[in-house]
Amino acid sequence: MSQSEYYGGGGGYIQGASPFSAGGSPGGIRKTEISHSLRPVTVGQLVRATQAHTDAEWVIGNTEIGQISLVASVVSIQAQATNCVYVLDDGSGRIEARHWIDANEELGNKFEGIEENTYVRVTGGLKVFGTKRYVNATHIHPCKDPHEIMFHTCEAMFANIVFERGPPPRPGQANQPGAGGSGTAGSSAYANQSTSATDTEYSHLPPVQRKIVQFILSQPPNHDGVHIAAIARAIGGNAAEISEAVDRLMDDGLLFSTIDESHFNVAR
Repeated sequence: MSQSEYYGGGGGYIQGASPFSAGGSPGGIRKTEISHSLRPVTVGQLVRATQAHTDAEWVIGNTEIGQISLVASVVSIQAQATNCVYVLDDGSGRIEARHWIDANEELGNKFEGIEENTYVRVTGGLKVFGTKRYVNATHIHPCKDPHEIMFHTCEAMFANIVFERGPPPRPGQANQPGAGGSGTAGSSAYANQSTSATDTEYSHLPPVQRKIVQFILSQPPNHDGVHIAAIARAIGGNAAEISEAVDRLMDDGLLFSTIDESHFNVAR
């Protein structure tokens, strides 16, 4: 079965926006490309996804997400006049998916073949209403091949590693600097960050400011910078203190905003 079949003929990764296309990497993905890309995820990742504020993009790990693809078991189905609500579970968590019906469509034709206790593939976007998040499903269809379930799990794991550590080197290409997987077991890009920068050039900074600079420098090169939510998760502590530290770093010319007021990079 081809990958296009897995995505119901609707496309998989959108051409030119795939994070795994030639030359694509976490450092080269523009914001508009991310919003139009399709990332395979698990329910657990969606449950743990964060937003800096209600209008911000959703973030998994340190990476913004646009459209998502999910394979899960249908726990229950609630058909309504204008939409159908599916409760989905893939073993990592449980979430609702809402699929809206066009006025000219019939409910039976729209959801034919989708039953409880069967697996489906859902594509759409992560939304929230009040405090409850759900998947606004644009496409949903039954999984007819059992290998599709395993394929999706492996693909979601691979995508997560690529966004965390960068793409694997091509034949004859040395490992990319800054890849998180080059260290020892249990290490990370943040833990493996060379201390020379913080011990010399940034040693005069207060602890919080120094940690912010160190974390940004530990990330793969990215013209878009690092989202403030990722910085806050990595640094921890009081949100007001982090915001104040970022403002001070910008005042001192050590930090600058990039694509918007929520992304920052170190001035070098």
